Amino acid sequence: MATAAVDEIRASSYVGFDSITRQIEYKLLKRGFQFNVIVVGQTGLGKSTLINTIFASHLIDSKGRLEHDEPVRQTTEIQAVSHVIVENGVRLRLNIVDTPGYGDQINNEGCWDTIIKYIKDQHSAYLRKELTAMRDKHIQDTRIHCCLFFINPTGHSLRSIDIIVMKKLSEVVNVVPIIAKADSLTLEEREVFKNNIRAEMQYNNIRLYPFDTDENDPEELALNETIRNIIPFAVVGSERNVLIDGKPVRGRKNKWGVINVEDETHCEFVHLRNFLTRTHLQDLIETTAQIHYEAFRSKQLLALKDASARPAQGSA
Repeated sequence: MATAAVDEIRASSYVGFDSITRQIEYKLLKRGFQFNVIVVGQTGLGKSTLINTIFASHLIDSKGRLEHDEPVRQTTEIQAVSHVIVENGVRLRLNIVDTPGYGDQINNEGCWDTIIKYIKDQHSAYLRKELTAMRDKHIQDTRIHCCLFFINPTGHSLRSIDIIVMKKLSEVVNVVPIIAKADSLTLEEREVFKNNIRAEMQYNNIRLYPFDTDENDPEELALNETIRNIIPFAVVGSERNVLIDGKPVRGRKNKWGVINVEDETHCEFVHLRNFLTRTHLQDLIETTAQIHYEAFRSKQLLALKDASARPAQGSA
């Protein structure tokens, strides 16, 4: 049945319902926001450091070596840490899920299974709470909204295991690929590497976030296209301040000079940070609920319906 067209009427005097946006904002600010990120990649690519750099806070301890003769420290199991970050009265509960470095073993068959299972387990937990008769007014959301996928800066191409893992992850979560430690590449090498990765992703039909929908306006579509032209983000992370022209900036100092993390001519960290926090944060959360979780939910409920129908058919 087609929806009848509704005429737009201008109120003859002030009513006050335009304040609903302020009412919504007040309730949301009081409740706070939840954002869940999972980091995936080989050991030693600076995953912890980059997370701390993005959110300008020390949230997770780096596994990097402090001395050259120190043994490499690794994440051996999936670990989740939670923090509440406050900025201008906005409370963000940030869940960071660190994963074991995949592809580190001689036999890496199925090394992605624990990561996929963890993501699906969060969907399953949310669905169980949603289907409970006396469910909570606000269900705690542990569904993964974003997967930061770290790529080794080889300068050549993706490993076959990277392609497999990225493809499998993109089916269940919003994947954002990142070239880690991009200062190990020249600008020319970086651009060639980025083009190679984009070509490989396209060839292997890896569909990455952001997604265009009918709800996007021209400005949002243009922004998404700009992001797709940058991906994968070539970034450098650092929690330390170094002096440039007498001013402290976050960066890395070596014998060739200083890498300023927030200088767009040095790396694409600023583009990544703005994308994750200033332009697409809410969309990442909504896309998780409307696409990835909805696909999981539909599949589970259909399976439940089929399972309940079989005994009834058997007794008939």
